[in-house]
Amino acid sequence: MSMNNAPNVFLDPNANRFQVNIINEDHDNNETAQEDVGSDPPHYEETSFTDETHNRLRISYRPGKRELYDNFRQNGEKTEASLHPYDTHSKMYYLQTFGHNTMDPVPKIDYYRNTGSVSGNKLNRPSLLDIHEQLAKNIAVSTGSVERVANGESTAGDETAASKEEENKTGLVKFGWVKGVLVRCMLNIWGVMLFIRLSWIVGQAGIGLGVIIILLATMVTSITGLSTSAIATNGFVRGGGAYYLISRSLGPEFGGSIGLIFAFANAVAVAMYVVGFAETVVELLKESDTLMVDESNDIRIIGTITVVCLLGISVAGMEWEAKAQVILLIVLLVAIANFFIGTVIPTNTEKKARGFFNYQGSIFAENFGPDFRSGEGFFSVFAIFFPAATGILAGANISGDLKDPQSAIPQGTMLAILITTIAYIAVAICAGSCVVRDATGNVNDTIVPGMSCNGSSACGLGYDFSRCASQPCDYGLMNNFQVMSMVSGFGPLITAGIFSATLSSALASLVSAPKVFQALCKDNVYKGLEFFAKGYGKNNEPIRGYVLTFVIAMAFILIAELNTIAPIISNFFLASYALINFSCFHASYAKSPGWRPAFRYYNMWVSLFGALLCCGVMFVINWWAALITYAIELFLYIYVTYKKPEVNWGSSTQALYFVNALDSALALTTVEDHVKNFRPQCLALTGAPMVRPALLDITHTFTKNNGLCICCEVYTGPRKLCVKEMNSGMEKKQAWLTKNKRKAFYAAVAADSFRDGVKSLLQASGLGRMKPNTLVIGFKKDWRSAPATQVENYVGIIHDAFDFELGVIIIRISQGFDISQVLQVQEELEKLEQERLALEATIKENDFEEGKRGICGFFKKASSLNISKHETKKESTINTIQSMHVGEFNQRLLEASTQFKKKQGKGTIDIWWLFDDGGLTILIPYILTLRKKWKNCKLRIFTGGKVNRIEEEKLVMASLLSKFRIKFADINIICDINIKPNKESWKFFEEMIEPYRLHESCKDITTAEKLKREAPWKITDAELEAFKEKSYRQVRLNELLQEHSRAANLIVLSLPVARKGAVSDYLYMAWLEILSKNLPPVLMVRGNHKNVLTFYS
Repeated sequence: MSMNNAPNVFLDPNANRFQVNIINEDHDNNETAQEDVGSDPPHYEETSFTDETHNRLRISYRPGKRELYDNFRQNGEKTEASLHPYDTHSKMYYLQTFGHNTMDPVPKIDYYRNTGSVSGNKLNRPSLLDIHEQLAKNIAVSTGSVERVANGESTAGDETAASKEEENKTGLVKFGWVKGVLVRCMLNIWGVMLFIRLSWIVGQAGIGLGVIIILLATMVTSITGLSTSAIATNGFVRGGGAYYLISRSLGPEFGGSIGLIFAFANAVAVAMYVVGFAETVVELLKESDTLMVDESNDIRIIGTITVVCLLGISVAGMEWEAKAQVILLIVLLVAIANFFIGTVIPTNTEKKARGFFNYQGSIFAENFGPDFRSGEGFFSVFAIFFPAATGILAGANISGDLKDPQSAIPQGTMLAILITTIAYIAVAICAGSCVVRDATGNVNDTIVPGMSCNGSSACGLGYDFSRCASQPCDYGLMNNFQVMSMVSGFGPLITAGIFSATLSSALASLVSAPKVFQALCKDNVYKGLEFFAKGYGKNNEPIRGYVLTFVIAMAFILIAELNTIAPIISNFFLASYALINFSCFHASYAKSPGWRPAFRYYNMWVSLFGALLCCGVMFVINWWAALITYAIELFLYIYVTYKKPEVNWGSSTQALYFVNALDSALALTTVEDHVKNFRPQCLALTGAPMVRPALLDITHTFTKNNGLCICCEVYTGPRKLCVKEMNSGMEKKQAWLTKNKRKAFYAAVAADSFRDGVKSLLQASGLGRMKPNTLVIGFKKDWRSAPATQVENYVGIIHDAFDFELGVIIIRISQGFDISQVLQVQEELEKLEQERLALEATIKENDFEEGKRGICGFFKKASSLNISKHETKKESTINTIQSMHVGEFNQRLLEASTQFKKKQGKGTIDIWWLFDDGGLTILIPYILTLRKKWKNCKLRIFTGGKVNRIEEEKLVMASLLSKFRIKFADINIICDINIKPNKESWKFFEEMIEPYRLHESCKDITTAEKLKREAPWKITDAELEAFKEKSYRQVRLNELLQEHSRAANLIVLSLPVARKGAVSDYLYMAWLEILSKNLPPVLMVRGNHKNVLTFYS
């Protein structure tokens, strides 16, 4: 079916997002279904979104289904009971979606929700295993579910209906884009600056530069608005405003740092706006000579009363606050209209004396250019005006209270910026065209015939204000902050406008600060602030946040010097704008497929320019405040980074990590390997990392911050079970590595045999140049009791590693590595402890209930307490016995599993460098000595040599090591490696291999051949004779190791190599056993015979 994806279908909220052509399945009713088709061959119906009424698809109906569908469309209700199409906890259903029985569900938004979604319940679609594995028999079929899903009834419409139902049920108050965003942003942007400072800015900068100042400020806010719109339309937006947008884009580090200072800035802004309101009221009281105490204390009194009233409105609920905002906006609009009306009302003599002459071309021409005075300049004037342009995030800050934040934030914010900018420019041009810069206010300063004038525009209009050049005047654009009141048709309306502007901004900030702070606390970025995350009422109001904001505002009203704090607050807002712009740029630059904003009118480079512009404006406004802002933000960023909150928001920072890692990996492939850059990149066969911690620890010691470490596990057995277990444990085991600060990866494979799995890992692990070059395995301690296939697999792995040109390290410790039994016992004990605690809690709860029933309850309580104490004592005794049992049998194993985590005391690492393998045998212990835990250990070198050349051999080895720049404590030349071992040692070796010998020489040829076929893994007499000298050497080496290295902290030893097809698996295991028996921890190392050391620079 072809579909024309016209854009209007996606904009229509009532249109179903998913429609299904229902294919006729009833072959018996073929004629009925195709009565309109006749004998024509089947054709493909092209469906258009735009041709049909209500933007719906054409639907091919099954017989008898037309009426059902028409009824559904007319009533707008579901005809069937709501049924989950797939339920993993009960039974599965067939869904006849595309003409045949299938468990595949149709696309549905509920499958993509987060757990605990507010707008709807999350549904679980069938897993890939459910539709891939063989289907179980006797699965129930539900006709109703088939019809509902096939007809597309449970699609986008359901979400809207569910959302509406939820709102009706709980009484949630949600705002549209006008009331929620446009009104708030306009009120917050139109501040006191419009009424009492804009005329002064026009006087200083002139109309031309004044408009440029307004446009420059608008450019900053517009770019930020575009970036905000892009981020807000890239997915569902919850409450938290600027904090939510930044944290979900750049991660908790940036979001947490900016969220705290942004919330604080809004809280202090409440105090600033309230003080502005109080100052205006005090001026009115002063004019009428009705001050209560004095100016300062009157401001505090009025400010306190005002904040309490605003807090009452806010706590009453968002609905009341929104109504108050609408009333304040109406007052503000009336005040602005009053100014424009006043500019065309003919002026009078008093107003002319104060510099107002209605619209005059000469005044416009005179005021068009700048006239900076009192040390002011373009940037200082811009710094004074810019705070008037802020407030664009007022709508975004209550994103959680918007019906549709994704559409409301872009529409409301951008339209508010446009309307307020036009208003600012219009007021600036009108004021600059009507009022002169200087006026005396004296009605007698008119020009009389014969009188000379300074040639200003006022002279041409009959007034002489020339004395203002030599002495200060009180009127005109440069001197009177109340120009708008003078020009307006009715002065008190401008005062009402000032009240409206200050109170609306204070109210918006009083609401924004707790909302942002609550979102920050809910995310638990700062551990000590979760107290303020709790919400109350139907709208989850942050009452505790309101109280905190009230306390902060009161403190700054009563104590703080607001003229000092104001630049810092402005810079806090600008820092938020800068990070929003940078978030948009960063998300675009990271090129994550998840970055798909519905708002298209943005550009990543424009956003970056906006971020830089915001940073520049911060320094223009106040350089020291900018430095303080950066310092606070940096401190909070470092704090959050150090604490590492356990959140995963899919930030663009994560996406960029991936891109950078991919680019680096690709770049690395173009660089050829060089011996100077060699580092051990280990594939460690640890199984689950927590099962063999000592093996991981020693491997991690020489790979940490130095090379690659991959912990590998091979699952063998029934494939279905293995794959399921493997997939379920991947994240858990990688998380264990991260939690235990092991810089390693976890990899697992499912295979028919252990050897096949390892072979796959050896070939496919790694990426590009970051591939393992060394296999690390633990010594198979149980090789004598294990089945022959296990021994064959173990030795085969070593052969495979050599075949793939990897080095091999076999590590042996006396107690072995596997602690799975201990972990199992510990897990069982933890479960018992949890059950005991749960039982105690239940008993206490029951006792409390019984205790309420009077004296009888009291005695029952005492009795039950005695019983519970006795039971607890009994249980603790059992636990103690079990703990003692574990301690007796597994204490050594537990100690051995942690031995490489401990700091090694002063001692030695003995290196038995018997064969040159490229230098890996010497490089590994050298790397160990660079670590803190091993730095107190000295290297002792042991190597073979001749009796008559001991000193020469020492000098040669010392020279070689000095060229490699490897420090050593001592060099020992062992001359008696090749002599026969003593009889006791050789006898022990023979007894050890006796069960695995074939003894074919004692039997006739036929019997011998039969034995070989039946037990090909056994050691033949011929083989034992052929490798007798090599067997002597392994036994003799153990004697020498016992003699020289019994007290060493660690022994590093050249690993003997078994020739494929010549040395049997059991003989090789006997060599490894006798070589490393009864010794400190042993690393048997064999490189791939390629240089890993060089003495060239």
